Amino acid sequence: MRLATFLFHNTPALGLVHGESVIPVPGLSMLDVITHGETALPDLSRIARPPVPFDTSTLLAPIPKPKRNIFCVGLNYIEHAREGARAAGRELKLPSVPMFFTKATNAVNGPFNDIPFEARVSAQIDWEVELGVVIGRRGKNISAAEAMRYVFGYTIVNDVSARDLQTAHGQFFKGKSLDGACPMGPWIVTADEIPDPHALPLRCRVNGVTKQDSNTNDMIFKIPALIESLSLGMTLEPGDVIATGTPEGVGFARKPPEFLQPGDVVECEVEGVGVIRNKVAGL
Repeated sequence: MRLATFLFHNTPALGLVHGESVIPVPGLSMLDVITHGETALPDLSRIARPPVPFDTSTLLAPIPKPKRNIFCVGLNYIEHAREGARAAGRELKLPSVPMFFTKATNAVNGPFNDIPFEARVSAQIDWEVELGVVIGRRGKNISAAEAMRYVFGYTIVNDVSARDLQTAHGQFFKGKSLDGACPMGPWIVTADEIPDPHALPLRCRVNGVTKQDSNTNDMIFKIPALIESLSLGMTLEPGDVIATGTPEGVGFARKPPEFLQPGDVVECEVEGVGVIRNKVAGL
């Protein structure tokens, strides 16, 4: 099942994706369905209304206003870790445990909305295609063996990054949390539709040119390990989103470095999930 949030009569509404249309589901939000999971899903088709074509609707981020920051994982693909070390002129050292950071909720952006570009804030805006994991059950100290039972579904995240701010502040949070710096979507694909989330090709294109082309099988820490580590001593909640890391091909590590400019169009694709497409817009 593919579940979207879209504008229906100018109000965010839950929808079932069906072909090239979205079917409104009144009275429920995405967080309602995620929280109630198995008890809510069977009723969706019964209470749905006539479909609305995509070309007459506006898709929003699947969870437009998350209750908490987006959880992110740094250096979770070997080749990305290698290109980062090479660009920084340091020896490659792979993490022994997942490297977590967060993006503020104000960064969440729609799957086809513009990415804001403010030259006075940052001149080094970079792209990062990632598979997003949506947590569906409350849990703490979750074992890797049980972790996949806590996954509600999957989405796409573009972990847009201001590299100059990362360097200036010496940490990830500020440079990852600019307004609109987390395009997400285009919907959530429920876990039953993705039999193996570690076998998904993922790509990023800028103005039609492929910049990243990898597979989720290349993750250093797979999803069960991420959930086990993140939930150790810390409760995960329904609706939490984990961005699982980006593969090689980011802009700052290229020779010469490449960064997004106003007018550029960024497409992030994960096979089996979909495509998000965002234009960079100067402010």
